[in-house]
Amino acid sequence: MIVLACDKVTKSYGIDIILNQITFSVNARHRVGVVGGNGSGKSTLFKIIAGILPMDSGEIYKAKDTTLGYLPQDTVLESENTIWNELMQVFTPLLEQEKLLRKMEQQMADYASMDEAMYSRLLNEYSKLQESFEEQGGYSYESYIKGVLIGLGFSPEEFHMPIPHLSGGQKTRVALAKVLLEKPDLMLLDEPTNHLDLDAIQWLEDYLSAYPGTIMIISHDRYFLDSLCNNILEIENTTCRLYKGNYTSYQKQKSRWIAQREKEYGLQQKEIARQQEIIERYRSQGTERSVRAAESRQKMLDKMEKVENVLYADKVRFSFDADRQSGQDVLMVDSLSKSFEDNLLFHDITFNLRLGDRVAIMGPNGCGKSTLFKIILGQIPPTSGSVKIGTGVEIGYYDQELTSLDPNKTVIEELWDSFPQMTETEIRNALAARLFKGDDVYQPVASLSGGEKSRLILTKLVLANNNFLMLDEPTNHLDMPTREELERALIEFPGTIFMISHDRYFLNKIATRIFVLESGEITEYLGNYDDYINKKREMEILASQSQEETPELTKTALKEQRRRQRLESQKAREEKERLEFLEQEIHRLEQEIENLELEMANPKLYENKEEMLKVQQQYEKAKNKVDELYMKWMDLA
Repeated sequence: MIVLACDKVTKSYGIDIILNQITFSVNARHRVGVVGGNGSGKSTLFKIIAGILPMDSGEIYKAKDTTLGYLPQDTVLESENTIWNELMQVFTPLLEQEKLLRKMEQQMADYASMDEAMYSRLLNEYSKLQESFEEQGGYSYESYIKGVLIGLGFSPEEFHMPIPHLSGGQKTRVALAKVLLEKPDLMLLDEPTNHLDLDAIQWLEDYLSAYPGTIMIISHDRYFLDSLCNNILEIENTTCRLYKGNYTSYQKQKSRWIAQREKEYGLQQKEIARQQEIIERYRSQGTERSVRAAESRQKMLDKMEKVENVLYADKVRFSFDADRQSGQDVLMVDSLSKSFEDNLLFHDITFNLRLGDRVAIMGPNGCGKSTLFKIILGQIPPTSGSVKIGTGVEIGYYDQELTSLDPNKTVIEELWDSFPQMTETEIRNALAARLFKGDDVYQPVASLSGGEKSRLILTKLVLANNNFLMLDEPTNHLDMPTREELERALIEFPGTIFMISHDRYFLNKIATRIFVLESGEITEYLGNYDDYINKKREMEILASQSQEETPELTKTALKEQRRRQRLESQKAREEKERLEFLEQEIHRLEQEIENLELEMANPKLYENKEEMLKVQQQYEKAKNKVDELYMKWMDLA
């Protein structure tokens, strides 16, 4: 069943065309990732679908009674409420029902003042209202609010904080919680993971995977798109293409499409050149017959449907090198601790980094990752312990706050002042390789976007040729092509890398060791992010098993426990098989509904009344059956 369809949607700002005849459709329960470069029109499309921006032309179709929830990227939550009271507003209809139930209970308590018919009518109304209240989650909405808030990283102590006292990131998380609690049929989420730590991102990923509605997501988090999405909508050069599959599948399909399009374009250009050569030869003969033949071929050539060449956007280029190699021991941290007054961030941390290591440090927001970096860099002192930098180590640092740039300088001044030995041509070439071209180099640093500032800092790191890179969230402001180019360059880097990142795709590509900073201590895992997750799950399973298999159990109790485990495993298998069967049936019926919708769109159908009624009955029957199967699927899931 089609939930949303856009047909030839076009939007311009003055002479700049942002979206040009955008056409696609989204089926029920699909998870569509929307990708494209910065400024390609992704957020504009969402605002048009949400009815916030008007389109210049085109049509948008939403299935009847479809409710829509929208989280903008630049959320501004203006409210004097506490977090809890703000989210309780989502359940205002339920709260009104609850008040009415309490009122009816008071009336029923005074049954002596009512005759039997009046009391029976009141009891019947109460029963119906109570059933509706229960179906809508009337007895569980507070638990639901708590679950969503904790999942998104709020502690119970923060539930009653006033919204004006929250940071921008916290306000965005409250706005996201509100959209999730509303449970719309169609959810539009613009960069929902921007202010979440890894645990919260994982929670959101799991929540959305099980969500019964339809979701469209704009995100630069490729791991998130890989795990969640079954379709990718790419917006590029003002038009769009829809790819089936997750982000990795989309990349492969797009590469094949580009190769095929380039081949078709090349063959057609050869054919056009051949035809033009024949036309010129005919014209040069000068006879009436040859001129007519030339005109005929020219008309055929003019009518030929031209294959457009692939348009490539300008691409950033990075190449990190080192002027000299460091010693084998790059960084030695011994018994390091840091406190701010009574707040202990971490204690007794000890680790070593050796030449060629690519170590990522992860942990919840506020655990002290950036503070650890600043201690290593000598920007702040430790409370206790020591840091030793190895022989010949030269550090290049990327600061996630982008504070190393001077807002009062222009782009070219910022770079030239850091590398005065370089010529203007060399400086401009370095900037051009990071997409600062022409008059762009005279922009004030203060006017740059987050992505542009990131590219400028990375340009300085490229030119510095340091052999030890400390990178604090280097992909935060970068679009996908720039992230992929940065990954390629770091993989080829001959030095040592120590990085903080929430970008799981990036960690999978670069990291060879993972440090997890949690509860003031560091735990080390070998491998990349996936290896860390697999190891963590193994440890959780072992811990769970060790708790269950206590030595105090008698033989009879152990036998009974194993019998229960076998029954639970059998039940889980049966439920999984049932889920798969339901999903297949839902898919089959949705295909049938799509075919019936196409048939009902044909005017000829209505010439035969009996056939029309038959198709309509089949359509209603299929829709009712899908709804019934969805309810069963939701109960099982």
